[in-house]
Amino acid sequence: MPIPRSILADDDPQDLELTIVAGRWPDDIEGHLLVSTSDQRTRPLHAFFGDGILVRLGLRPDAEGRFAWRPRVIDTPSVRLRRKRPDLFVPGPVGTNSPWGMVNAANTAPLPWGDRLFATWDAGRPVEVDPVTLGFVAEVGHRDDWKPALDHPVLPLVSTTAHPVIDPERDCLWTVSRDVLGGAVSVVRYDGTGKHVHRWEIENAVLPQATHTITQTRDWLVLADTAYKVDVQEVFGGDRTVANNPDGPVLLIRKDALLPDTRTVTCTEFRLAPEVNHFYARYDDSDGIEIVMEHSEGVDIGMYLREDDLDVHGRPVDPALRGMYCHGMSPALTTLLRFDPATGRITEKARLHDSERYWQAELSAIDWSFEGQLAPTRHHLIHLGFHPEAINQRALRNYGDRVDRSLFPAEETPSILSSLDRESLRPLSEWTFALDDYPTSPCFVPRGPLNAEGRSRYAGSSPGGHHGYLLVLVHNDDRFRLELFDAADVAQGPVAVLAPSPGSTIPFMIHSAWMPSCLAPPDVERLHFRDDLDSRLDGLTADLAAVAREVAAELP
Repeated sequence: MPIPRSILADDDPQDLELTIVAGRWPDDIEGHLLVSTSDQRTRPLHAFFGDGILVRLGLRPDAEGRFAWRPRVIDTPSVRLRRKRPDLFVPGPVGTNSPWGMVNAANTAPLPWGDRLFATWDAGRPVEVDPVTLGFVAEVGHRDDWKPALDHPVLPLVSTTAHPVIDPERDCLWTVSRDVLGGAVSVVRYDGTGKHVHRWEIENAVLPQATHTITQTRDWLVLADTAYKVDVQEVFGGDRTVANNPDGPVLLIRKDALLPDTRTVTCTEFRLAPEVNHFYARYDDSDGIEIVMEHSEGVDIGMYLREDDLDVHGRPVDPALRGMYCHGMSPALTTLLRFDPATGRITEKARLHDSERYWQAELSAIDWSFEGQLAPTRHHLIHLGFHPEAINQRALRNYGDRVDRSLFPAEETPSILSSLDRESLRPLSEWTFALDDYPTSPCFVPRGPLNAEGRSRYAGSSPGGHHGYLLVLVHNDDRFRLELFDAADVAQGPVAVLAPSPGSTIPFMIHSAWMPSCLAPPDVERLHFRDDLDSRLDGLTADLAAVAREVAAELP
């Protein structure tokens, strides 16, 4: 049973002290690692939909050589309302509902913006978090600015992206709002202060499934239909019978068309196959728009494992895996594509595909500094391997002949960390994990000196992704580890390993990020929860409306 059973444990999050258990911790690494995850104690049917937890780990040891692992549940209005009336929150296959509305889990990705920190999710507004305390600061933008997909009395369902982007030249946050019924989509801009965001509807364009990721170049925003489909039948208690679309639209929007006095914007639309989930553009588009696409063919994030499921080999799925998403049913594919808005043509420049070795492109890491995005040199990618115990027969039935079972490896395969050349996607260096290891949440950390004259805050001495470290969180039932690799040569193995005491495990970690420092949030005008409370409270009973006002009064 190579998938660690501890990754879905519903234990209370614990402060831990990590120590160096192998190698030597380098002197030229600093800052903080931030990791997002789903609180398994409040997860509904799907393990990814629990309340958001943020973890902070300082990357310098204390006087006794310890590293502080500090997880905190983000005390959003959703969380505060649930704590007051847990009996009124109802779990479902796509989240948690209540009389006040849908929970904003804010559990998928930490998003640094200078010295500020945000937590994100696909079905809720970005949440600003105090980097020091990891406490709730504010949701971004008044609810009405977003055109909610479902306008509940207090907690609206805002269908957006878990991966907004920070524009390094305009100093703003770009994200989206999407209609879950028809797929109509809008671009959203937040300038960092105030109670409101700007929104532009994209003319004659839809993203029919989801928009988990957006990316950007200097002149363009890039949106793509991503592989997560809601099954209405499943929402109302039936079996999931849908499969993700085999292809979908990609939308390019010129940034200079997003003017303050306009309400709509046009786009250039492409068609892309196979389906995709995460993708990353080179910011410098002077020589064309080039994007690394991590295709997600055969990975159905919406399909979660149940106790009554059978796996690939017809064996009962271990109840310990209940709620985990269905793992990869097809070999992984990663491409480097060039998009030409003038001709509407997509040109493939490079691809990575090996049906024997690369299964399930799990998560990746890049240099997120301005300089690193301008001229990326490396793309670091974890392939999770082939795990038949996490592929259920229901998914195989839904996908039918779209899954080529003849490609299934004879046995379970291990995870691989690859450092890819950004221009050719050729693996320059690789590390293979033990079969019972489950790596996730890789993060690139630049090598100093930081804050050098002429460089941006997040840039190391040689930006691009080749000069620094990779921090990889590795789940294992013996104990979890943080393995530190030299980004220039991961094949040499971890240069240092941090771990808690034996037997210490944690729930599944999702995305991670690096910040050079953690400071209290600036004193700027923001939305307050009370600003979202209005006449829509009249649709609640008096006692429930009073609870909402009570939460508003408690928030600073």
